[in-house]
Amino acid sequence: MENEQHDGLARRRVLSLLTLTVPAVALSGAVSGGAEAAAARGGAVPFRKGKALLGSYLSLRGRTLTESLALRRRQLGREQRIVHRYYPWSGYAPLAEPEVPASAVLMVSWDGTTHKRITSGRSDKNIALMANRLAGMKRPIMLRWAWEMNGNWFAWDGAHNGKKPAGYIRSWRRIHRIFRDEGAANVAWVWAPNWNSGPDVSWNRFENYYPGDDYVDWVGVSGYNFSKESPRTLFSPIVSAYGKRKPIVLAETAAIGHGRGTKAPWIRKLSAYVKETPSVGAVVWFDTDRQKGTSRNFRPDSDAEALAAYRRMARSARFSG
Repeated sequence: MENEQHDGLARRRVLSLLTLTVPAVALSGAVSGGAEAAAARGGAVPFRKGKALLGSYLSLRGRTLTESLALRRRQLGREQRIVHRYYPWSGYAPLAEPEVPASAVLMVSWDGTTHKRITSGRSDKNIALMANRLAGMKRPIMLRWAWEMNGNWFAWDGAHNGKKPAGYIRSWRRIHRIFRDEGAANVAWVWAPNWNSGPDVSWNRFENYYPGDDYVDWVGVSGYNFSKESPRTLFSPIVSAYGKRKPIVLAETAAIGHGRGTKAPWIRKLSAYVKETPSVGAVVWFDTDRQKGTSRNFRPDSDAEALAAYRRMARSARFSG
């Protein structure tokens, strides 16, 4: 999502894992096919065939994260399996996330910077600090670094870096190497473009930014129904391109209403789409009523019908990861 949408939100905010204190969700993938088979897809956060993790970014007006988690627990009768947080590029590298339950995977969307600041080596100490802090949390973490790189609204996108996606790839690989050298084996790497490119030109196609299979554990995608797009329209291009090689996480998604009674049908379409798309292993709802500068409300409980549809989705077997 664009900077203006995150402004004010973001700042308020496998085998090696067996030696760590890891919540059950990280190890449950080893039940079928052995630990090595489970770790082969998804890295430190294993992909489980037929089971999608369901979680959210939670920022509800007047509530702390702990209070927001409790509200959703009461409404849905279940816990969040992913809790999504936003970290700035520098100046904030937490030692722990005490409000995030031990049973949940922490998904961190970590800001980037210009490609040159990374590829030159000037940011190596900052990268190593974050690697050490995340490793020290001793929990499975999905790291979504520099998302929506095929847009034109972030400092790390191609439009702000000379229209040269290769710089993004070199940056990603350098960060990946530093995390490996610092022993951050609990981090699963999530590469996550926007569902469509802006500008929509050949050099800015999402595939031009892909760091390579050896550097990516999950492929993510951001997509909202701002213009009444269906889940299939939003997510099928990414699924078609990578779903046979990598598990897919719908890393940022939600529905806004387009008139009375329109949010629930979209949620039902999302549920159906995930059920018929086996490569989708996680869905992360952007659950907030705080989008700056607009009247958009992403909450799944904005009306009773929407909440009922979301509850049915959350309680279905497909979303029991």
